[in-house]
Amino acid sequence: MRRIISTFSIWGVRLIALVNLTLIIGLWLHGGGISSVHSTGTLLTSVGRITGLLGAYALLIQFLLMARLPFLERLAGFDRLTVWHKRNGKITLSLILAHVASITAGYALTTHISFMAQFLAFLSGYPGMVAALIATLLLLVVGTTSAAMARRKMNYQTWFLIHLMSYSALALAWFHQIPTGTVFLTNPMAAAFWTALYVVTLELVVLFRFGQLVVRNLWHRLRVAEVAEESPGVVSLRITGHHLSWMKVRAGQFFLWRFLDPERWQEAHPFSLSMAPDGQSLRITVKDLGDFSKHIGEITPGTPVVVEGPFGSFTAGAQSSDHVALIAGGVGITPIRALLEEMSGDLVLIYRATREEDVIFRDELDALARERGIKIHYVVGDRQTPGNEYLLSTPHLRQLIPDIARRAIYLCGPPAMMRMIRTNVIRAGVPGRHIHTDQFAF
Repeated sequence: MRRIISTFSIWGVRLIALVNLTLIIGLWLHGGGISSVHSTGTLLTSVGRITGLLGAYALLIQFLLMARLPFLERLAGFDRLTVWHKRNGKITLSLILAHVASITAGYALTTHISFMAQFLAFLSGYPGMVAALIATLLLLVVGTTSAAMARRKMNYQTWFLIHLMSYSALALAWFHQIPTGTVFLTNPMAAAFWTALYVVTLELVVLFRFGQLVVRNLWHRLRVAEVAEESPGVVSLRITGHHLSWMKVRAGQFFLWRFLDPERWQEAHPFSLSMAPDGQSLRITVKDLGDFSKHIGEITPGTPVVVEGPFGSFTAGAQSSDHVALIAGGVGITPIRALLEEMSGDLVLIYRATREEDVIFRDELDALARERGIKIHYVVGDRQTPGNEYLLSTPHLRQLIPDIARRAIYLCGPPAMMRMIRTNVIRAGVPGRHIHTDQFAF
């Protein structure tokens, strides 16, 4: 029943988006989108207008996808919304650039001047064009720095400040489109519709992206209660606060954590819970994998904490069978360690590590295995070592879990490992819909 409700809700969201899209195209047609086309110049101008409208609509959707809207988080999950955000960002930029190129070329052909001359004429003689140019440049910078290669070369603070500029781009886009756009000056209906779209988007972003964050953290008043080293380079933090049971967090989910000390207050990072929530405290476990995480053990007890979340659908709620295989690699054990406390049924854990000292929570895992009847396979060894190439291959998986084809699979670990094991699990006969992954665990 829950899956049916979720499916209908997703289609409801799609229907709203489609209705708005239909209205946008309808208003464009009403304003002469096709009837005013009499030449190549007017055709390009009309194409420029519709791509501009669609680009503006895609930009509004871009903000809503990451506005932390609770119903969207429940329906799609943070990881899927992030994927949609990346794809929609590329569509947005493509439409805006097509708008600039088409409308400039269209006007240039109509007035019989060069493309560059027309572009300069726009900037010098048309109100709102400078704002439009700045907005486009800002979005190009944001889009470029979002690429994985560029993101890896930037520290978090720089990346975050650049992405804040997208809010300025949205404001400039509104100024270019509504108060100064020729079509909207002569069409009150279109102006009212688009103003409503911008206002609703702004209200949702302010309410959920910022307002909800402030109110919830003032209510919960989270602080670091304990910092403990699990193994060399791996640290657990226990966080306490008020009314934690109201968070409605589940094992397997993650938060975006911001620690309010002088060195770390500017950065927020995703970490999964490494212990099932008990309403009294939350625990995360972090491995030294970067500039932020290698210093996290220096956080002192009493440090205030701000969180966003919980996020993620990597929970027992996604369990599609009473027979489950959980496969973890390295620090990817953190959400799976929490899930082992909350899940029911026939559970088997495979924990992959390169060295014995890389195994985290061994005592806790063994205790859970005894208490709950969980079968655990510790698979330790470097695949580069001759003779270890078969580790977690399809035959090896079948050897460890003979009935793997009828199990739901929960998989968390380094991206390369997850891709390899997902392929091997599918080859072992597991349908793709029964494989659940978490890419935000560390």
